[in-house]
Amino acid sequence: MKIGFLADYSEEILGFACEAGFKSLQLRARPDERLDAYKMLAGGIEEVKSTISKYDIEISSLLSAPNHLDPDSTQRKKNNNYFMKLIDVCSLLNVKVVGTFAGRDPEKSIEDNIPLFKEVFTVYVEHAKEKGVKIAIENCPMMRGHYGFPFRGVNMGYTPKAWDLIFNAVDSPYLGLEFDPSHLYWLQIDYVQAIYGYGEKVYHVHAKDAEILHNKLAKEGVYGKGWWRYRIPGMGSINWQRVITALLDVGYQGSIDIEHEDPVLEGKRHKEGLLIGLKHLSRFIL
Repeated sequence: MKIGFLADYSEEILGFACEAGFKSLQLRARPDERLDAYKMLAGGIEEVKSTISKYDIEISSLLSAPNHLDPDSTQRKKNNNYFMKLIDVCSLLNVKVVGTFAGRDPEKSIEDNIPLFKEVFTVYVEHAKEKGVKIAIENCPMMRGHYGFPFRGVNMGYTPKAWDLIFNAVDSPYLGLEFDPSHLYWLQIDYVQAIYGYGEKVYHVHAKDAEILHNKLAKEGVYGKGWWRYRIPGMGSINWQRVITALLDVGYQGSIDIEHEDPVLEGKRHKEGLLIGLKHLSRFIL
């Protein structure tokens, strides 16, 4: 397994990652950003490939997470078209995994979203198979209002129950999980058991920690806000030795990329946070 982090694409980032000892990067590839799929297909691929080749860094995945099931049909079509092009970009860059969300109509239950999910992702998966790219759904609920009221998430793929429905609807080795234990932790889901239960479907891993602020929880309750927060690996409550042991047990050989959303180590301390995460994870990975 290689340790890396999630970042925007730039040669400066590639240089920092290489110098610091990281071995992989997951790169954001959203519309109107540096790795915009349309811009890449219009002539930007070779320049990016040339720049990446200068560094001893593997691009583990590209990431774009629109709402593939957006209730606005015009926006949904736009999101769907972009994602199809991003699969093409992954293939041209020899990137084997594309990270995303399952999407959701927030006004419908998970079960009621499945028919449209099947319609949309069957097309994605057929194209991904043709291009040799695996689609990895991250398990973040994406609740509006920063995980407070109103509780209407735009990603239904956040719980093992939803994973069962998703993988039954679209049964393909080209559809799996971008596993992030931090979301499962605050949702009170056993993140280690989830690895053992779905190990063959784990195609990419986000290393993000989390902690519960019990004083705030006691005042706010679970429907309140601010009673949990994300942290850099080693600064929260996730047991990374158990996570990595479980990943090794199920045969995972991909990258573990830090998703830095730690509010304490942001801003001028962003790189410091990444280095802390690298040091902690390196205790368990050679």
